[in-house]
Amino acid sequence: MNVPSRMGFRVDNCSIERTLDIVGEKWTFLVLREAFTGVRRFADMQATTGAPRQVLSARLARLVDEGLLRKEPYREPGQRQRDEYRLTEKGRDLYPLLVALMHWGDKHLAGEQGPPVLLTHRDCGAPIELRFRCAAGHEVGGPREVTPVPGPATDLRSA
Repeated sequence: MNVPSRMGFRVDNCSIERTLDIVGEKWTFLVLREAFTGVRRFADMQATTGAPRQVLSARLARLVDEGLLRKEPYREPGQRQRDEYRLTEKGRDLYPLLVALMHWGDKHLAGEQGPPVLLTHRDCGAPIELRFRCAAGHEVGGPREVTPVPGPATDLRSA
């Protein structure tokens, strides 16, 4: 059954759905949060996320399989070889998404004392802000200022 959308065309290969298929789970976001703060080793990730060992192992394997993390071997003196998990470019491209989730939580879910963590620019110390801009440089205030149009992968025959 073909369900019409408000856009006037249907997207059967939705980028949001495909992205959520990879990262749309609590433990995955927490693993990425830790990777963005420089946590690279399994035991450290387990300690900071509180993820059960099997869950963390599965999430790390999926993120490696999807190309968001890469394994890099290391060996502590007298220990067996282990792997560190480092963000790839594809993984680093998710940073604005995590910051947007954090800012939303800070605005709508933080207690009276405010947010637990603030992000600041390393060079000047100013708070980090996320902003939308069009390719022409105009600031976009929200969804009412955006018009979805068919992209190159849209099959208009299914509309």
